[in-house]
Amino acid sequence: MNPLRPLGAAFLNFLEAAGRLTLFALNGLSHCFRPPFYPRLIGRQMIDIGYYSLPVVGLTTLFAGMVLALQSYTGFARFSAEGAIPNVVVLSLTRELGPVLAGLMIAGRIGAAMAAEIGTMRVTEQIDALETLSTNPFKYLVAPRLIAGTTMMPLLVLIGDVIGVFGGYLVSVYKLGFNQITYIQNTWNFLEFQDVFSGLVKAAVFGLLVALMGCYHGYNSRGGAQGVGTATTNAVVSASILILIANYMITELFFAQ
Repeated sequence: MNPLRPLGAAFLNFLEAAGRLTLFALNGLSHCFRPPFYPRLIGRQMIDIGYYSLPVVGLTTLFAGMVLALQSYTGFARFSAEGAIPNVVVLSLTRELGPVLAGLMIAGRIGAAMAAEIGTMRVTEQIDALETLSTNPFKYLVAPRLIAGTTMMPLLVLIGDVIGVFGGYLVSVYKLGFNQITYIQNTWNFLEFQDVFSGLVKAAVFGLLVALMGCYHGYNSRGGAQGVGTATTNAVVSASILILIANYMITELFFAQ
């Protein structure tokens, strides 16, 4: 049975980590709905996650829409179906690429920053100082970030969808020779509320996951500067993987027949 021991140990370690994460998430979410609240901290996190991340998300979705238009034209031209390009661009962005690309970019920018900030506070015993001052670290550090991530990501994705569709419009009209009015009409007529709503639901879930992973790994970091670096890496990797998993599950929920 010795060859099975490492496999069993790894499985038990996975269950232990999943249990710790679940308890951490439940504890953090419970503080999002219980006073006292810290509006100033929440507002600062909203500005950091939303406003300062807008250039990154905007550039990402802009070029994603432009590439979508080019690639769609290359494929559809073989079947004389160029008229479907506006439909493909708007559906791909609102349902999938907008939320996923924004989530991955925010995971790299915000998730890493959260893990580094909270991890530094942990290894320098600032979190212990908060507890000494009768300030709940979950209330002060975790809850504002969870609230800000969940509320600001849908706004970022909504703006990113508009910018991405505009990028597809630019390439289609000024490079591929589409009629401006026809392109806009096809985009508007084909788009449905469910397409946009599903993308915004994904964005809210992705924002929660990014904030949760950043807070969790930072809060549990150990071992000085090296531990903070490890926590930062783990936060980005775990958030990215969970975003891809959650993306499939939400897509299955909304669009499975």
